[in-house]
Amino acid sequence: MKLLTFSTLFPNPEKQSHGIFVQTRLRYLLGSGQVESRVVAPVPWFPSTDPRFGDYAHYSKVPAQENRFGIEVTHPRYLTIPKIGMNVAPFLLAAAAKRHIGRIIDEGYDFDAIDAHYFYPDGVAAIMLGRHFNKPVVITARGTDINLIPRHIVPRKLILWAASQAQGMITVCNALKDEMVALGVDGARITPLRNGVDLQLFQPGDRAALRARLGLEDFTLMSVGHLIERKGHEIPVAALASLPHVRLLIAGDGPQRRNLEELARQAGVLDRVTFLGALPQAALTEYYGAVDALVLASSREGWANVLLESMACGTPVIASNVWGTPEVVAAPEAGVLMRERTAKGLVEAVAALRANYPTHEATRRYAERFSWADTTQGQIDLFRKIIG
Repeated sequence: MKLLTFSTLFPNPEKQSHGIFVQTRLRYLLGSGQVESRVVAPVPWFPSTDPRFGDYAHYSKVPAQENRFGIEVTHPRYLTIPKIGMNVAPFLLAAAAKRHIGRIIDEGYDFDAIDAHYFYPDGVAAIMLGRHFNKPVVITARGTDINLIPRHIVPRKLILWAASQAQGMITVCNALKDEMVALGVDGARITPLRNGVDLQLFQPGDRAALRARLGLEDFTLMSVGHLIERKGHEIPVAALASLPHVRLLIAGDGPQRRNLEELARQAGVLDRVTFLGALPQAALTEYYGAVDALVLASSREGWANVLLESMACGTPVIASNVWGTPEVVAAPEAGVLMRERTAKGLVEAVAALRANYPTHEATRRYAERFSWADTTQGQIDLFRKIIG
């Protein structure tokens, strides 16, 4: 089967971790030997590389084409418009990608279906492109595209239109399927296929040696993710004031860093907080294998890959009880769900975990239930049904 994978959520040389979960799922799908794919991953257009323009300056450096792990990736530029951009984004995305997809077909890659990731604006644009090229479309919902964006009137209408036109829909957890049904989408047309974890990359190491190399002596928590309000990094920072002799590592970059540093300073815990910046997955593996628990205090998540990555390294997690997270943290050996998403709730969860701390071997065995094999086969079955 020949697919065209379409999403703005895909890594590029300037943002190596951006949408890496889409790339990972695709790599396992291609590894089955039953599917091939070309990727069209649009990036915002911006004329300047001046660093004063922040992320947009980085996008201007993204190449028009690249090869990632043997996958041909095209990066069309699409216009972004302040203030009204959300409502017109699908139309601008589709317009920007149309010429590039036409060239891919002209070059001899006449794909069977479009594999779109993220319902808005990507999935809506994919439906427009599918109608233009007469190709069926499968859209994967991943999180905020369903649990946040539909609060806006125009995007909600376009999401429902795209859902009615898609030949298949995938959600990364059952909670997102339930939310789509609540929005008015036919649940019989939705297939939940959870993300897996790379059990070869993320695996336990020599914990004592890792802790010694990283200088970890006290009980250590780690919070991983983009430094934005939704990820809730401020909760473990604030909790440290009630957790003496506990350290916190924060891996990620983003606009909230200065605020988090100031919060740590005001709470008197700055000396116990280490900001690691954005880390590649290989480096994250070492930290996962060295710390005592991963904390994920997000307000919204579809299926948080960092939870399984930590567990695969033998480290249990503490997580907010939101959306698909209870489907990931579903046994004592996996970790603990916070009773409330506050610093107090995290302090209680840390105490509960330390009182009944699982063996690292048990946590690893739990993660091994989440290989990519079932998800890959589920995709193959769905695409075969649609293409056939």
